Amino acid sequence: MSSVREQPAGGAAARVLSEAMIEEIRGYFPRYPTRQAVTLPALHVVNRELRHVPLQAVVEVAELLELAPAQVQDTLTFYGFFKQDAPHGRTRAWVCRSISCALLGGDDLLRHMCRRAGIQPGQTTPDGKLTLEFAECLGACEAAPCMLAGDTLHKNLTTHKADQFLDGLP
Repeated sequence: MSSVREQPAGGAAARVLSEAMIEEIRGYFPRYPTRQAVTLPALHVVNRELRHVPLQAVVEVAELLELAPAQVQDTLTFYGFFKQDAPHGRTRAWVCRSISCALLGGDDLLRHMCRRAGIQPGQTTPDGKLTLEFAECLGACEAAPCMLAGDTLHKNLTTHKADQFLDGLP
């Protein structure tokens, strides 16, 4: 198998995995029983760095893990977390729409936020600041309605709190 860092032949897609990403992925090898088991952590590394997982990254991860690209693609498409077509916003926010959150206005909050941001659920603002999505459940029913933005859980969300969140986006 050829080295992951070789320059592509004429007409081939340019490499997207950086040396740092490759080394981070290789760092998982001793922690997992097989290379295939490293697929999900590898996809998280790519997604964190690129804010999506383009097809070329799937090919490169497969090569690094000594798998078929279809095996990596199967894992990627199983999870709704990963985007493949375009990068998500610098802030990615999920508004919960589980029964608890829906009963307390989660769907209305998502509509309100989308209207304010000028996008539909699943879309990214033109300035790339925000991607708004719905989540089936964030597991925080006691804090309904809630939203996960980055690593922060916003509890007991109101339109006022949602507006403050939107106004404070970097």
